[in-house]
Amino acid sequence: MNNAVRPSPSPEAVKQAIHWSLRLRNNRANPKLRAQCADWRGAHGDHELAWQRVQALQQELSGQLAAIPGAHAALENSAQGLGRRQALKVLSGVLLVGTAAWVSRDLTGWQRWTCDLATATGERRSVQLPDGTRLQLNTDSAVDLHFNPQQRLITLVRGEALVTCSAVRSTPLLVQTRHGLFEGIDGRFAVRQDSACTRLSVVSGNVAIHSPHGAKGLSTQVHAGESYLVRQTEAIPAAPLDMDIGAWADGLIVTRGMRLDAFLAEVGRYRHGYLGCSADIADLRLSGVFRLEDTDKLLAILPQTLPVQLRYRTRWWVSLDRSA
Repeated sequence: MNNAVRPSPSPEAVKQAIHWSLRLRNNRANPKLRAQCADWRGAHGDHELAWQRVQALQQELSGQLAAIPGAHAALENSAQGLGRRQALKVLSGVLLVGTAAWVSRDLTGWQRWTCDLATATGERRSVQLPDGTRLQLNTDSAVDLHFNPQQRLITLVRGEALVTCSAVRSTPLLVQTRHGLFEGIDGRFAVRQDSACTRLSVVSGNVAIHSPHGAKGLSTQVHAGESYLVRQTEAIPAAPLDMDIGAWADGLIVTRGMRLDAFLAEVGRYRHGYLGCSADIADLRLSGVFRLEDTDKLLAILPQTLPVQLRYRTRWWVSLDRSA
């Protein structure tokens, strides 16, 4: 098998390339800005690679939009009532959000082929491992499995996993993320890996955090109902979440007084595109049980319980504002 992987720009370079592309789209006749962009592209090979990747993916997205009758008209209509400059920003923003999604697909989609188990956005998966352990993957997640007579190791490459394990065996069940190493002693626990840290939440039983070590150089024991935030240098107790741990495994989000902006960020993990709200309603609180199989139906419920209204600029750009 050919294991060569096409070079990928860093996420930070991609963000900068998208920023430059947006600025140039709205200021095509500005030679100074074009020169500054050229200087940025030439400053590092990663910059030029990110620029070429973003331009190629924008062209791909534009080609797909052109193939959909009325797509560009729909985008134009969504910007009606705005000034020309604001309309350009809206339309460019829609295009670039799509580009960011395609960049993300290009940078991480290969993991679905190279990792042992993976899920796409909005997909959940449950499998039973050779030792009887139940492994459930949340949306946009990937793991590698290393099971043999010498070890039982689950490496969480991306996303979130819910693990249900039996009593201790001769070889420990280990879960590894980029931030730490965890041993499932018995019971059920969730491991969610973000860019800055990994959140460990124990539903039942016990889990030992082997890395990083505690203050006395010993493993940290985490019991049912407890959560920890784990970084490469520390593991600290975390405040309880305002949603049920692991409810996603049953296709649900169960909230208790959750902020609206946090709720939308959570729902946004299960759909493509932009989902957000205006600042004046971000701290509205939400409690309830919501089904994940159709996020559009889920969002349609919100105006029935909160003083908000939905605004669809496109299928992939949804915002909430305070109702009139």
